[in-house]
Amino acid sequence: MSDAFGLELKFALQRSNFSLDVDLTLPAAGITVIFGTSGCGKTTLLRCVAGLERPKGVLRISNSVWQDSSAGVFRPTWQRALGYVFQEASLFEHLSVARNLEFGLSRIKGLAGKKALDAAIELLGIGHLLSRAPQGLSGGERQRIAIARALATEPKLLLLDEPMASLDIARKKEIIPWLERLHRELKIPALYVTHSLDELARLADHVVILEQGRVTASGGVAQTLSDARIAQMIGDEAGIMTEGSVVDRHSTDHLARIRFDRGEVWVKDEGQPIGHQVRIRILARDVSLSLAEDDQSTIQNRIRGVIQSISDDRHPAQCLISVRCGETVFLARVTRRALNRLGLAVSQPIWCQIKSVALVE
Repeated sequence: MSDAFGLELKFALQRSNFSLDVDLTLPAAGITVIFGTSGCGKTTLLRCVAGLERPKGVLRISNSVWQDSSAGVFRPTWQRALGYVFQEASLFEHLSVARNLEFGLSRIKGLAGKKALDAAIELLGIGHLLSRAPQGLSGGERQRIAIARALATEPKLLLLDEPMASLDIARKKEIIPWLERLHRELKIPALYVTHSLDELARLADHVVILEQGRVTASGGVAQTLSDARIAQMIGDEAGIMTEGSVVDRHSTDHLARIRFDRGEVWVKDEGQPIGHQVRIRILARDVSLSLAEDDQSTIQNRIRGVIQSISDDRHPAQCLISVRCGETVFLARVTRRALNRLGLAVSQPIWCQIKSVALVE
């Protein structure tokens, strides 16, 4: 395992109506999102990593072996240096926020634990809540406290099992900026389970897609989402994610210009300063294709590229076309009628016309 990869796991778990069979090598830092539909094995995988299930296989983090079935090694959960955040925050209602956080330090002694707790309080922005009782907190605040409590133990690995699943839309909007901050600043690997593509696009550095207990794809978020096979599985919300920087803004039109790789797009101006790094998401359904540049159109974002592949979609009336523009690969969902009428083919130059761009970070 190279220095770039810090987590190696290989599990086989058989149940009467379900089996998990995964073999993964994951990055040493940042957030790996475990994505898939309900029942695909996401939470089971997390429970195996935590030692709450006992599959056959190997679990190695950095140079430490937590499990190796062939060698008879199995560290119980309490001996694994991990933090686990569940769907519900599970705070002690009779203790203040500060006392809840201190309880999480029971395994950490001395000044190091206090420093880790202070850093977690700063990272999650919960200093003003320390004297409060859990009953008076919002769902988003409770989850931020649960994450801080997990980080205060200085874990080598952080597990988050759909931490926003029980929150309403308002509470999700409340917590997502703090999760984005966690994404930017986390120095340890984290496994984040979700079935939300929006959470994936905002938070993922690496993506693992599960389907019926098997790994369908594993890789960088931009690379994985631009795969036509994955787009077919995802359906209507399929699209690409890429990163760029704010290079210009137009005050009259209230637009900002984002430059990425060899392309540029205009998006709604959200006030980010010039030079600020952002993520953008472009859905396949919002990309149309043209043989020539059309400047007599309401579609203002146009990028030239070359057709890389043409694939079947879920419905036979449609297909997915991937277009390479420099290092960025766009996906377009078009009808077969349009494909045949324009005579589109692999290696053909084409213009991507982007109707809508979502600024996700």
